[in-house]
Amino acid sequence: MAVRHHLIHASPDAVWAVLADGSRYCEWVVGTSGSRPMDGDWPQVGSEIEYTVTLGPWTASNRTVVRRHEPPHHLELEADSGWLGTARIALEIRPWGEETLVILDEHPLRGPGGRLHNTAVDAVAQVRHRTMLARLAQAVERGPKHTRTAV
Repeated sequence: MAVRHHLIHASPDAVWAVLADGSRYCEWVVGTSGSRPMDGDWPQVGSEIEYTVTLGPWTASNRTVVRRHEPPHHLELEADSGWLGTARIALEIRPWGEETLVILDEHPLRGPGGRLHNTAVDAVAQVRHRTMLARLAQAVERGPKHTRTAV
């Protein structure tokens, strides 16, 4: 299981504001190049966003569904990665004095990704999570401005 934490120099409400904006998903989730709300009222349970992944000339779109929503402390998502299956992405937002401690727990849930899950996959996930949490911190500290929303 790949668990990582990061201290963000902002309030839990500021962190939650970024997480609660489905169009900003692509700002902090590594590997995405665009995102937009799809179904429901993000981040209510069952709501979805569509995200795009671009690798050179190759582009694919998938969706992420909210599975748990307890503002401003817990957000759990199930990200669909196509033929690889889905992953559970759990974010815990804890007040830490005047700052916020964010704990990220992600692991494969369904499909081949879950069956092939091992320590090597977790090691790669740790690198991805370090970047993802740093990007979340940057998005929070930047405030409401964002530029990449098109899918």
